[in-house]
Amino acid sequence: MIGRDRELRRLRRLVRSAEPQVAIVAGEPGIGKTRLITELLAGLPADRVVLVGHAEPGSLSRPYEVLLDAVDGRAGVDADRLDALGDAARSPVERLHAGVDIVCDLVGDRPAVLVFEDLHWADSESTALFERIADLPGPRLLVGTYRPEELTSRDPAAALLDRLERRHTVTHVGLERFTESDTAALLAAATGSPLPFRTVVALHQRTGGNPFFLEELVRGFEGANLEEVDDQPLPWSLAEILRRQVDELDERTQRVVEAAAVLGHRVPFDLLATVAEVGEDELIGALRDLVARGVMVETGDDDFTFRHALVREAITGRLLGRQRRRLHEAALEALLSGGGSDPAMVAHHARVAGRYDDMVTAARTGAALYLSIGSSYQALRLAEMGLDEAPDDAGLLASAAQAAWLVGLIHDASGYAQRWRSHATTDAEDAEALFLMIRLAHESQAPDEMEALTRELERLVERVPRGPDQARAMTAIAQSAMLRDRIEEAVTWSDRALALADELDLPRVRLAALVEKGTALTFGWSGIEEGKALLLEVVEETEKLGEWVLAARALHNLVQEVPDITPAEHTELLERMRIDAERAGFESLAVASYYQGLARIAVQQGDLAGAIDALEQGRDRERGYQYRGGRADSHAIFLAGLYLEAGELDHVAGIIEAVRPLPGYSGAVVPSLAFHLACRRDEPEVAARRLDEVFEAVADQAWRSGSQAHDLVSAALHVGLPLTTLTRMRDELLDGNVLEYYRDLVDAQIAEASGDLDTAFTGYRTVSEVSYAPPSAIGTAHVGMARCLLAGGDREQAIGQVRAAAAALDRWAGWRVAQLAQVRARLGLAGDNDGAVSGPAALTQREREVALLVADGMTNAELARRLYISPKTAAVHVSSILRKLEVASRTEVAGALATR
Repeated sequence: MIGRDRELRRLRRLVRSAEPQVAIVAGEPGIGKTRLITELLAGLPADRVVLVGHAEPGSLSRPYEVLLDAVDGRAGVDADRLDALGDAARSPVERLHAGVDIVCDLVGDRPAVLVFEDLHWADSESTALFERIADLPGPRLLVGTYRPEELTSRDPAAALLDRLERRHTVTHVGLERFTESDTAALLAAATGSPLPFRTVVALHQRTGGNPFFLEELVRGFEGANLEEVDDQPLPWSLAEILRRQVDELDERTQRVVEAAAVLGHRVPFDLLATVAEVGEDELIGALRDLVARGVMVETGDDDFTFRHALVREAITGRLLGRQRRRLHEAALEALLSGGGSDPAMVAHHARVAGRYDDMVTAARTGAALYLSIGSSYQALRLAEMGLDEAPDDAGLLASAAQAAWLVGLIHDASGYAQRWRSHATTDAEDAEALFLMIRLAHESQAPDEMEALTRELERLVERVPRGPDQARAMTAIAQSAMLRDRIEEAVTWSDRALALADELDLPRVRLAALVEKGTALTFGWSGIEEGKALLLEVVEETEKLGEWVLAARALHNLVQEVPDITPAEHTELLERMRIDAERAGFESLAVASYYQGLARIAVQQGDLAGAIDALEQGRDRERGYQYRGGRADSHAIFLAGLYLEAGELDHVAGIIEAVRPLPGYSGAVVPSLAFHLACRRDEPEVAARRLDEVFEAVADQAWRSGSQAHDLVSAALHVGLPLTTLTRMRDELLDGNVLEYYRDLVDAQIAEASGDLDTAFTGYRTVSEVSYAPPSAIGTAHVGMARCLLAGGDREQAIGQVRAAAAALDRWAGWRVAQLAQVRARLGLAGDNDGAVSGPAALTQREREVALLVADGMTNAELARRLYISPKTAAVHVSSILRKLEVASRTEVAGALATR
């Protein structure tokens, strides 16, 4: 049920109602209406009565076709009433009553689901029966499906739908075509493995996201490499299905539709008239016929397109080669003579017409144009079209490299960037190519390559004359230093570029240098405020200039690196980043970074399940793709850390095993996760070995993370590693650039472990007063203070700290909450929850929804399907519910909800 979980959830909610419900499911052929109904019925309880009838094309001569289909061969149907349905001697009212009686005999007062499939073909008697059933009382769901484009005012169902709206509350479920990510998921499920981004995009565009067409294409090429399917003709069976839509057209309309098919995705009216050689009135008549048949749709003033791209492909597939070339030649001449045409259309027609010089010129112009408006993938395809004919064209190679980077095709971008540099004819081109190559080396996790390329760029700066090219090269070196966590070096090069940009009045170079300087400053505790101010300044100016890549990068670095941004400000900046990234066609920021930003906001709000859910959604968006050259599964490490917080250790182990062999996960990240996991699994010997790996990796790592140090020290304390090890961890995992409150938290934890309770209490208190620290850290600080107070015999003050910790960790789970529970138990507060809100009143709105479903006996998998979340997120919710209700198992939830 890829892409249909939300619709399935709506129908299942209606099924559970004690009142009669009516649902209308609408969608084009092949969109998945029947598949949705099948999935709904498969999940029904065994005692639910089910009747499903189908209308068939040409069935209007057979009254009550849908009911007859539903009861065919079914036991318990009254033969006399069945005969009465077709008895011409009876009045229409009598026959309708017979139909209603048949339904009532089969259903009675029991819960039921009744389905009328394909109402657009239904006879008038079946539609009347549908309406009468809708009037009946009882716990039943009545579902009708139809194709909107095939429903005319003459069809009985058209009047039925109007009357239903006036007399009943009708739930409309509209099924849309698959998004690109849905397409990726479906193809991955069908083939058993993710597919390359290009293949997914090509098949999505070719099929328009129609699930049936997608499945037919895959089925038609079973055993073939799907990366090559886009170049293959349609399977015979699918081509025949599509051609039937235009087989009965008159000669004039046939000529129009053939010309339209050759023109491509977007068909301008005037161009079509020229190529088809028809007058305006004739063309209007032909297009009205094609729109009425559902072959084409009007997408704007004087613009048309095919409802399904494969219909266009099926039509062109049966044209003679000479016929196609003549139509393309006519289209090209019309476009060139008109001037101002879309260069992509010019390039397309020029290529098929064999006018290759015109094609290369249009490709060069169009790729640059599409990059400027954020249509990165279109720019890449157009650049590659030109490179097929002019493989050494530096301008096309530059566009291809930039576009491939923006859409996340790092391997392809690297190849184009290397070719671009090898054909560069000026130092400026060489510097621009190096700039991008350094960025690509960073995203490919190739530090040695970054270092070598940066040295080349530094040598280039020395020989380039003082001017714009030198300033841009300095900015590139600053970015390289920033990406390699060389903060002072990044600031120095940024300042050099800024000075030159100010001297020569280079506003765009100035903004690019400010992005690097501002970001570098945020890495160090002392420079956060200045860095934040610089990045905010850049955002305002770049958005005014339409420099969307720079604006998106500045916003991304703000929401990722600056700690003292409020959740409200964070949300605003994140949405702004997404919009700017989409304008730039910057795929990784518009999708992956956006969902990570949502997760960070949830963490800042203390909502662990919400953070996990955001990352799982982001992961689902990427799950069906296969990337080469860059980091695979960009959410994995963040998600593993959250699952460690939640105590979902098996999930963590799965992520570690999945990412360990992948490129892009060098350094201390994976060893740190493995160490933390071993500690939480109470495996001290394994943890000690993993910690050696952490120390070895950290020694080669330029940056340090305060949150990582706190997590690892907490894990070491849990497993009981000695004080000398804890001290070494603090010394090697922290430096002067980490966030100060994390340093204080680690110091307090080690002081407490060494028995220095006064120092520990002071450190914990300092952390608890940091307004922008996440609730998870603040809650842990309050728990630490409570332990210190309890050790000193101050019970009352300890209780106050426990209450503060409970408030901070209200929507958290895992080991932090377990530590709080231990302190509460020592204070004798396990039964009365220390005066804080407990029981059902302590549940959030989402938790109450989950608790009621748990009480109904739902598993985590069923919860996930019902609530459109992952099973892992469901598990986190259930863990929090059990804790707040103070019950030990899921079976006790219903009782806790009922008695409190």
